[in-house]
Amino acid sequence: MTNRHRIRTRTQYLSFLVGICVLIAVAACSSILIGAVEIHPGDIGRILWNRITGREFFVPNWEENVETIIWNIRLPRVLMACIVGAGLSVCGVLMQALTKNSLADPYVLGISSGASAGAVCAIVLGLFSFMGGYATMFGATLGAALSIVLSLRIASMKGRITSTQLVLAGIATSALFTALTNLFIYGFHTGSDKTKTAQYWMVGSLSGASWGKAGYVATVFIVALVVILLFARDLDVLLLGDEVAENLGVHTGRIKLVIILMSTLLTGVVVSVSGVIGFIGLVVPHMVRTMVGSKHKRLIPAVVLVGGLFTMVADMVSRIVVAPEELPIGIISALIGAPFFLYLIRSNRTK
Repeated sequence: MTNRHRIRTRTQYLSFLVGICVLIAVAACSSILIGAVEIHPGDIGRILWNRITGREFFVPNWEENVETIIWNIRLPRVLMACIVGAGLSVCGVLMQALTKNSLADPYVLGISSGASAGAVCAIVLGLFSFMGGYATMFGATLGAALSIVLSLRIASMKGRITSTQLVLAGIATSALFTALTNLFIYGFHTGSDKTKTAQYWMVGSLSGASWGKAGYVATVFIVALVVILLFARDLDVLLLGDEVAENLGVHTGRIKLVIILMSTLLTGVVVSVSGVIGFIGLVVPHMVRTMVGSKHKRLIPAVVLVGGLFTMVADMVSRIVVAPEELPIGIISALIGAPFFLYLIRSNRTK
């Protein structure tokens, strides 16, 4: 590869990232404006300036409830959508690197369903109450860990894990944990507020977003992302196969442990605040690979931005379709992801 080609490729990549950032900014402003209360576009910048700087450089000419809606409701929701989408997309990249399977993602492999079951145990049954305000997160992370271990154990019963075996094991694990989740919901406290919360939460919702939750999830995501980027080269080599990776000096056991730990942590934390939102980790990595290639040092940052944009737009659509009511975001992601999943199955079968 010549220097000129490297410079052109790098310029195209940076242009792509800048373009996605611009789209994110446009989508964020649009999402803040959408809702039952009419908001003037200029009020967004004025309110953000006054809140961030602590100075009323712009004299408020809006009603107090408008500032509350923008700062305490809509802005945290936009931020949460970005982080949730980015987290699930990165998990999809990790799962596909681990399994070398283009069909893998936290939802398909049952990790999201396991996290959902653990979180519902905390919400409905009151388990893990010793964790205080972190009970739901702890339950979701524990459920995610159990589900990925179970999927790997089922897939390796014959001593060798193949892509097909892992996908089938993930589907079975997902069905098992989904059944357990429904049992917890409909078998206990039927009709209670906790049950209704869990039912709505099971299909994904960002309506409970707050600055506290967004900050907590963002912190975990940033730490996990830094760790993952440190192993970007190892992820590239892992795609060549375990034997080749070992010959090239990559400790495959260590990198696989990192993948499992980071995927479990991210999925558990994301599901604990947003519920189950499927197929984002499947759709986004494939979309981005066609644009920036498969090298993880370039792929992961692009996936973070596109995943955030995708989820933000899906959340915006969920608030428009049945306005003034709100459609669970998990329905929107499934309507997009399920046909894409079938397309990938068909494509793999014809290869």
